Amino acid sequence: QVQLVESGGGLVQPGGSLRLSCAASGSIFSSSVMEWYRQAPGKQRELVASIGSGGGTNYADSVKGRFTISRDNAKNTVFLQMNSLKHEDTAVYYCTSVHVAYGGHWGQGTQVTVSS
Repeated sequence: QVQLVESGGGLVQPGGSLRLSCAASGSIFSSSVMEWYRQAPGKQRELVASIGSGGGTNYADSVKGRFTISRDNAKNTVFLQMNSLKHEDTAVYYCTSVHVAYGGHWGQGTQVTVSS
């Protein structure tokens, strides 16, 4: 069983930065694809960024150049560094893990609010 716990959300002004963390339990972290999704009120959940087991990354066009996903396999943790935040980045951010043998798991989410 994989458990994911996000942290680091909060209230930030436009142009500010936040760093989200997601700590994973279990022994399959290093071989899992890790992803960050977000869901804003009244909108569909969208994939923000992903990082493969080999470190390859992908980003939604809306966050390219502003967000950076990274992972620390020794600590079973994935990060999302968010810079130059905009009002439209306001959402609940979810961490997910995907493993070819063990399927997908979701965290409980962390709220990010960008407001002046």
